Amino acid sequence: MQRSKYPHLSDDEWRWMLQQVEGRERTADKLPTFAAIDDWWYPVRLSCEQCSSELTAKYKSQMVHGTCPNGKCLDLTGGYGVDTYFLSELFTHTDYVEQDAELCRIAEHNFGLQSLVVGHSSLDISVHNTTAEDFLSSLSREAGRGYDLIYLDPARRDSHGGKVFRLGDCTPNVVELLPTLLSHLTDSGRILLKLSPMLDLTQAVKELSAASIQWSVYVVAIKNEVKEVLLLSTKGQSTKDNGNITAIDLAKPEQVFRFTREEESNSVSGLTAPAVYQCNGLSGAAGLFLYEPNAAILKAGAYKLVARRFGLHKLDVNTHLYVSDTLVSDFPGRVWQIKEHIQHNTSNITHANVLVRNYPLTPEQLKKKLHLRDGGTAYIIGCRVAGKPTIFLAERVK
Repeated sequence: MQRSKYPHLSDDEWRWMLQQVEGRERTADKLPTFAAIDDWWYPVRLSCEQCSSELTAKYKSQMVHGTCPNGKCLDLTGGYGVDTYFLSELFTHTDYVEQDAELCRIAEHNFGLQSLVVGHSSLDISVHNTTAEDFLSSLSREAGRGYDLIYLDPARRDSHGGKVFRLGDCTPNVVELLPTLLSHLTDSGRILLKLSPMLDLTQAVKELSAASIQWSVYVVAIKNEVKEVLLLSTKGQSTKDNGNITAIDLAKPEQVFRFTREEESNSVSGLTAPAVYQCNGLSGAAGLFLYEPNAAILKAGAYKLVARRFGLHKLDVNTHLYVSDTLVSDFPGRVWQIKEHIQHNTSNITHANVLVRNYPLTPEQLKKKLHLRDGGTAYIIGCRVAGKPTIFLAERVK
């Protein structure tokens, strides 16, 4: 696309056209529903990159499905409107709140398209160009007439653009807003929060516990990459069941892992399988199956419980790798079979995939030590076993 071929366009029109072309190309796989809608508008690159994917947005809708089929939804951090769009399918009316005027302009256009039809009726979404705090202060409080779902995706950056890692430092400050949010819910209304995968889950729940409501945690990954951490509460429920956690990879939803923080705390996993220490040191490890839980389970912190549920042995307190004598085919994560325990590259391997877990060297340093290049089917896995740095040669099973 050359500027000289479009002399009839002003510079602003030209930039807008390029933004639309780039936006569609960047999000066609991430948001296929929008890509198929004629005249759908796209925001600037940063908004396209930071928005939820269609897959995770639909998962949020599944989480709150049945909340109230004839109720109201409030998205206090509308952004590009991806979550607003898919959540609004469940409600008769949705309020979209966003302080960025340009994002509001785009949302107003997109949500007003005649082609947006859910079932047999058009989407009913009202766009409000204001802050979350100002919108909430403008609402009246009528008993039983509030929202059935309030959704927030707080910005994880401070006023200088730096990343923040505490929920109370995000914008808007959900911790401070929580009493106000609760006052604008129906008697059985719910609050759904989208958090950064970098946030400490235990600390986030602790910060919100003062409101005496139950919080369930959902760690959502796609293809072994954690995309979102979600907190869901229901007004009127006590905190006695706090700690319900769901770890799921949407690429393999059948492998969902559910547990409570109490279950994890009370679990005792067998460390260092006896077979690893047969014969001469670690020579007995050959033939064992080696497991690494998927990223969602690791982020959720089910380090001991995953071993107990699948009958595995943990290699070290701080090494989240596990072994068994027989293959556990339905394990939610990667699986290798150990070929041998090595100290030097004595197997004439020139190429390998190198991984390190709780090991004193980086992958690059370990490759250099073993004179390896990337590639091939072999795996070199550096880890600690009972405190001892160990290297396994392994073959991927699944």
